Amino acid sequence: MTTAEKALDQAQGPRHALDEPLIEKRTDAYFVRTREIAQHFGDSRVTYAVFIRRPVVAACGLALRWLHNVAEQQGFEVECQEVYPEGTWVGAGEPLFYLTGSLAALAPLETLLLQKLGPVCVAAHNAYQMAMALSQVPFLAMDARHCAGYEMQEQMAYAASVGSRAAQREGATGFVGNANDATAGFFGLDHGLGTMPHALIGYAGSTLRAAEMYAEMYPDQPLSVLVDYFGREVSDALEVCRHFPERAEAGEVSVRLDTHGGRFLEGLDPQTSYAVLERYAPGTIRRYRSEKELRYLVGTGVSAAAIWRMREALNEAGFPKVKIVASSGFSVSKCVAMHDADTPIDMVGTGSFLPDSWSETYATADIVAYDGHPRVKIGREFLLTKLQERQVL
Repeated sequence: MTTAEKALDQAQGPRHALDEPLIEKRTDAYFVRTREIAQHFGDSRVTYAVFIRRPVVAACGLALRWLHNVAEQQGFEVECQEVYPEGTWVGAGEPLFYLTGSLAALAPLETLLLQKLGPVCVAAHNAYQMAMALSQVPFLAMDARHCAGYEMQEQMAYAASVGSRAAQREGATGFVGNANDATAGFFGLDHGLGTMPHALIGYAGSTLRAAEMYAEMYPDQPLSVLVDYFGREVSDALEVCRHFPERAEAGEVSVRLDTHGGRFLEGLDPQTSYAVLERYAPGTIRRYRSEKELRYLVGTGVSAAAIWRMREALNEAGFPKVKIVASSGFSVSKCVAMHDADTPIDMVGTGSFLPDSWSETYATADIVAYDGHPRVKIGREFLLTKLQERQVL
């Protein structure tokens, strides 16, 4: 069993297999009443089709592992037919999988199952697209601070790992880790990655002093330094490199750009940003661009021009092996823009694979057969197609 498989087992182990009274409190009341009616008038063996209304990458492992654990704890059997293997692309409205079992047993679980499914599949799709857009760049998942509690944190980390593995099968580098220990196993690691937050720079009083403190405490680890705290990205990056010349020469120093979207990187403005891209990615901004794309290329914050300018300054100062880590809003569209400008990024730190529109994450489970007889509400007949192709009905 791989580290990622062990992490999945631990994530949806016995602590997640809730007892029946707690499930009743957390599910929608009409499903509890459905169970009671089915128990009174006679249970039915039903088949559910589970789908999402937009294209996604199948990332159903957390949800299905939880369901099987609940079934084992409550003493009922459930059959699952996965239409799309984990990590494969799924079209809008296509059934992800079919579930067959007791209506009385499954009805109360529908709400909780869907909570664990839709957001994960959408985030996996986003992570896949990001990894493919910058296929040669490693990514670090930094999503935890944007999550609504640990369960969502767990779901989003799992999603990034599934989407990443899908991209890796197509030759991308993908996500190489995440920022906390609890979900590092999904990426095959024992510990989270990362060095310092802005708080450490503020505590130290200077970027260089923070780097010195970190190097003293963790001498055997690579040194990645945030350089935007004082608005002196280029100056502070060069000061750190000159203080650690041997480590910089060995490629053990990285500078992380996280410049606030309300200002330009040190030394840049609109005119100089255009000039930087003309030097290193001529023609990139000559094509028609949306306002958002232009901001990614030559605007404030961590733009393509900002990253090119940092690379230029490091090279001119004799530090070509110092790496650049880019963060701050690296969504799918920003990654595409960075690729278009051939931006020299050595790693991306991002949590922007989280779904943009929560309404897109809504998964649905419809019963399509009762005791082996096809029956589904009008308008959802399309859900029977895959089932009939498999000759289950």
